[in-house]
Amino acid sequence: MAATAWRHFSSSGGETAARIDRLRRKLWTLETGRAGEGAAPLPLGIPIIDGALGGGLNCGALHEIAATGEAATAAATGFALALAARPVSLRGAARNDESALSDPAPFGNLVWITEELSLAENGTLYGPGLDGVGIAPERLITVAAASGRDALWAMEEALRCRGVGVVIGEVRPRGIDQVATRRLALAAAAGGTLGLLLRNAPDDAPSAAVTRWIVGAAASALFSGGDDERWHGISPPRLSAHLVRNRRGHLGAWILEWNSVEQRFELATRPEPVAGTAFDRPHRAAAG
Repeated sequence: MAATAWRHFSSSGGETAARIDRLRRKLWTLETGRAGEGAAPLPLGIPIIDGALGGGLNCGALHEIAATGEAATAAATGFALALAARPVSLRGAARNDESALSDPAPFGNLVWITEELSLAENGTLYGPGLDGVGIAPERLITVAAASGRDALWAMEEALRCRGVGVVIGEVRPRGIDQVATRRLALAAAAGGTLGLLLRNAPDDAPSAAVTRWIVGAAASALFSGGDDERWHGISPPRLSAHLVRNRRGHLGAWILEWNSVEQRFELATRPEPVAGTAFDRPHRAAAG
């Protein structure tokens, strides 16, 4: 009886040790930034940024996007949505056939998860704005969670789902520790899903995210530039993107401008406006 009990206990202990060893290996690959390497990286289409990222954002991994402050929540949201639209736009272009055109979401859905309090403070997603980014309404699933804990649980479950391509979790900073981000990162690696954790303020706490971005609004250009400089009332929106954590390469900061025609961000390389000579003044005033 005693021998049988000991043999059973030893077997259970061996299984537990093996399970712990597997978990340690998963955590090691996560900490070294190798989780999700089986999937092709998602390029942003900007060579200097893709070079810093080692080819693009790791799919099957967790990434953090934080607004510089409450006022920059819209800019951070736009950046996250533009990243979420990239997988379908890129793969859809590569798969230019009738089946891709007939299927509105051939490469997985986008799941947006937010707390009810964040929903009340920041509002819901705007349909025409999603269409402008390139996200079809039929591939968007929204989830409103009662608490941050529920939002993290829903995000973890969505990341493990094979029918989901991107998960964006808009979660307030409280209650998110390194253990929570590790669970999300492991879920993203298991599902091969791009996970974006959206925050309304920067956080320096330890995290299992592969990259961490701080995004804010930037001043738009007021004229087109070039030989034919014409002033415009509304210019393409710009934002500042600071890559402050990157497990696979260098850090950096860039000013990005939204290209509404190609539905992607580009580097803002056009010159900023400067004060010119006032030609409508009288000659004497201009000379003086």
